[in-house]
Amino acid sequence: MRIRSANTKCNSARVSVLALVKCLVFVTCAFSACTLSAAQGASNPERFFQEGEAALRDGKLTQAEVAFRRVVAVDPQSAGAFSNLGVIAMRQRSWARAIENLEKAERLAPTVAGIRLNIGLAYFKQGDYGRAVAPLKSVVRDQPASLQAQYLLGLCYFFTQRFPEAVQTLMPLWSSESENMNFLYVLAAGAHLAGQNDLEDRALARLVEIGHDTPEFHLLLGKARLNKNDFDAALQEFRHAADANPNLPFVHFNLGLALMNKRDFQAARDEFLKDIAIEPDVASNYDQLGTVYSYLENSAKSEKSFREAIRRDAHVASPHFGLAKVLQDQGKYSQALSELDIAEGLLPGDYHIHFVRGRVLLKLGRKQEAKKESAFATKILSERNTKISDQSQPVPSPEIISEPQ
Repeated sequence: MRIRSANTKCNSARVSVLALVKCLVFVTCAFSACTLSAAQGASNPERFFQEGEAALRDGKLTQAEVAFRRVVAVDPQSAGAFSNLGVIAMRQRSWARAIENLEKAERLAPTVAGIRLNIGLAYFKQGDYGRAVAPLKSVVRDQPASLQAQYLLGLCYFFTQRFPEAVQTLMPLWSSESENMNFLYVLAAGAHLAGQNDLEDRALARLVEIGHDTPEFHLLLGKARLNKNDFDAALQEFRHAADANPNLPFVHFNLGLALMNKRDFQAARDEFLKDIAIEPDVASNYDQLGTVYSYLENSAKSEKSFREAIRRDAHVASPHFGLAKVLQDQGKYSQALSELDIAEGLLPGDYHIHFVRGRVLLKLGRKQEAKKESAFATKILSERNTKISDQSQPVPSPEIISEPQ
């Protein structure tokens, strides 16, 4: 039995894609001062723009931001200045502010693919993969040779469980990425979940060929085994990786997943805590820890862990759903419903969420709404092919999008 939360945003490639991500942030930095309105004619905006570019190149973000804000104060039609303000916000990990400035730049320069690439990247980096699809897809359309955009688009399809599209998008990158173990894992997992067994076998065979018995190889091979519910084989691979490198990021996270599915919840808890010591900012660790504590009937620690996961990444349905169940058990039905509403907005087609939502509405005395919710959940479940639904989610993979050490 695979133990899952309502959804774990399939959050693998630690990575050449991360190197790509770093490159992408700078795509629009090179806007020339000539993008300033010619009608201005004054030298000050051009000088401010040049000062901003120089400060940005030197990593002086505050100074660069001041300069570019001076530009837009004089010339509010400067796409280059707004774009670079977006880049600055991305470096500061202020994603909402980044998107706001980049979208202003896009309206002023809709044909510049680099702006849309950064918009997609900003959504990607904050875990909003669904909204990243459209801008990335437009870049792939306008610049078919953009490996960066195509790779990120494939990952976004993977994370949003659009597995056939993920495979279709990633497969053309085989010639350039078939030395990348993380790419091969994502392709194999996507092919498995899309029912493309021949491609899955090809990707796994290539993974074995280039893995060279490294800890990273055993980690990814273990994840492939975990996707197939072969928990014993997965544990063997993860332990091999941990023995070779006990500080390998995410090896303890994946050990925790395997142990959860073996129902060894105390051991799983210990593994998630070990990974938190190595990767303290990864929301998925706290999300899974919250689930473990719920099985261990420690409501207080479960709630604390889910809230910590939400604090670190509010775009994942799973911790909102987990927190809702904790609040439901505590009799806090209004608060539970609020969390379920958020989870449903993030993952509208998940029948687990709708079933629990129906129960909570019933507790609140909203019987007609509860009846409709339960009927909708039953409809979703009945429409799903049992064989496919058992394979409908890959194991959580936060290592795909985590920052490199």
